[in-house]
Amino acid sequence: MFLGIDIGSSSSKAALIDEQKKLAAVSVINLGTGTGAYEDAIKDAFLQAGIQADDIKCTVVTGYGRVNYREADKQITEITCHAKGVDFLTRDAKTIVDIGGQDAKVIKLNGDGQVANFVMNEKCAAGTGRFLEVMARVLGCSLSDLSDLADQSTAEISISNVCTVFAESEVISRLAAGETIEDVARGAHVAIAKRVMGMCCRVGYEPKVVMTGGVALNSNMVDALSKELECLIEVAPHCQAAGAVGAAVFAYEHYNKEKKV
Repeated sequence: MFLGIDIGSSSSKAALIDEQKKLAAVSVINLGTGTGAYEDAIKDAFLQAGIQADDIKCTVVTGYGRVNYREADKQITEITCHAKGVDFLTRDAKTIVDIGGQDAKVIKLNGDGQVANFVMNEKCAAGTGRFLEVMARVLGCSLSDLSDLADQSTAEISISNVCTVFAESEVISRLAAGETIEDVARGAHVAIAKRVMGMCCRVGYEPKVVMTGGVALNSNMVDALSKELECLIEVAPHCQAAGAVGAAVFAYEHYNKEKKV
């Protein structure tokens, strides 16, 4: 078996690829770097596949917290691992939109599924899952209910501030002025979509667009971004764990390459 680990800012993921280069297990724990949650993700993946640590032939780690995992045979950046994972999970992707808890990435792929260009937003919470968390708190709902709330919107309003701090104040003002929480929820999704669209334009996005990251589980966010980009967006299987899957594929390829030398 071959192990891929993605230690992100807000979640830890592990994936296993078997000897036939098939996906054998995927685990996602919603705790990120600094928590040791990657150990739980690894244990869960092992349990799913019915294996022990001794069965692992090669391990690749990626993500913000990759330096904290010393047992890996190799460390690879999350951009490269996301590209590899999406190419493995969904064929013919041209553009990847990855929106996680603390950052957003747009990756353009070449015809071989390799990174041709990318842009990241990691200095600001605008355009990330953190923005949606703040909006959910202000609207008095859970993050998981935010998409359903936005689905009930009857009028699209614009959230003009992209800064999370100022957007929070704007939303409070909108609610005080009588805007419904459903319309404000939809406006928050559209605000992120517009921000991410700008990133897509900077890399020169092309369909097929595939979305990964925890925010890809939010159907209203997928719909808002699809409308901004004017194309269908496919949500990758195991969208939260695309980086870990890519790392596992790299582990498989690294081991087999070394074996031939």
